[in-house]
Amino acid sequence: MTYDVAIIGAGLVGLATAHRLQTLRPDWKVCLLEKEQSIALHQSSHNSGVIHSGIYYQPGSLRAKNCLSGYALLLEFCSQHQVPFEICGKLIVATEADEIPALEKIYLRGKENGLYGLSMLDREAALEIEPNIACERAIQVPQAGIIDFRNVALTLSELVEEAGGVMLLGEEVKQIQSLATEVIIGTSGNELRSRYAVSCAGLYADKVARLTVPDLPCRILPFRGEYYDLIPERRDLVNHLIYPVPNPNFPFLGVHFTRRLHGGVEAGPNAVLAFRREGYKFADFDMVELTTTLAYRGFRKIASKYWRTGLQEMRRSLSKKKFVEALQKLVPAIVEQDVVPGRSGVRAMACDIEGNLLDDFLILEEQRIIHMVNAPSPAATACLAIGRELATKILKKEL
Repeated sequence: MTYDVAIIGAGLVGLATAHRLQTLRPDWKVCLLEKEQSIALHQSSHNSGVIHSGIYYQPGSLRAKNCLSGYALLLEFCSQHQVPFEICGKLIVATEADEIPALEKIYLRGKENGLYGLSMLDREAALEIEPNIACERAIQVPQAGIIDFRNVALTLSELVEEAGGVMLLGEEVKQIQSLATEVIIGTSGNELRSRYAVSCAGLYADKVARLTVPDLPCRILPFRGEYYDLIPERRDLVNHLIYPVPNPNFPFLGVHFTRRLHGGVEAGPNAVLAFRREGYKFADFDMVELTTTLAYRGFRKIASKYWRTGLQEMRRSLSKKKFVEALQKLVPAIVEQDVVPGRSGVRAMACDIEGNLLDDFLILEEQRIIHMVNAPSPAATACLAIGRELATKILKKEL
């Protein structure tokens, strides 16, 4: 089996990269290698389903630039291919006065990133939009939306196959050998040759990258996020998306409320260490993966830095009462009977040996291989822009 480009990972980023390459070079043979028996089974379909605006990210960073360009590409793509979505807007809410300075910084960052129509609302104006929130001040973000990203992935997959792309499912990559003129990839069932390769392996991005970059300067840590669903009778408590001001002492956005395209409302997620990389339940456990995580110096450093907050997150995972208490900070009227356990997802967070979570996308480029090592949120929103960038990097190698 010989190809022009082999893409490892058939999630949103891998599919978007294949689609872009086929658009630019329709004469090339492109294949996607996926260890599962179907596409986009992990982060691509277990995310929050939010179309992010780009308000949070450091101006000039890859996350900011790709979110903003990816947002426009995503809406254009969905409109062209009849993928349902809704631009419903969101509020970022300061529930206490001491959160207002941080809220103002987010507002200024959004302006610097080029967002339009942002509004800083006083309490009364915010309550007109979301009457049930606890609020001192809020930012209204009109660009935010909702979507089912699995539909995006399925549409991309259909386009890739229509253009002649080959989906090799159930093929876990075990070996990569980069030679002067080709890349040889050994999988659980086959060996193939390709002129170039791109790895977009998500929760296993570091493991695949270390096949050719043994001194990779980071490791993926898996954090599970769990959701509760509002019962149908209480969905009217939430009109849009409602987010808290992020805790500066914890690298996640905090529990929030998300409307879903099917009409439901989700509350969450929390953020707890998963005991295996694809551990969607508390009981999911892999001794080798957990031991590797716990032994990593970077994890031990981050654990010593955030252990108090991490303990609170773990309590929320084990206690519905504690989870609801966190939700009540945003919507005080919610009680335990208003929510039922929902789905969960696992985030891939890259951490360096000093315990720093990488705050940006990380792309490593070799002579014939490109590794997408770190693709945290908003990678789903930005997938088409990331795919465009990875495809451009491959094409430049032909010059």
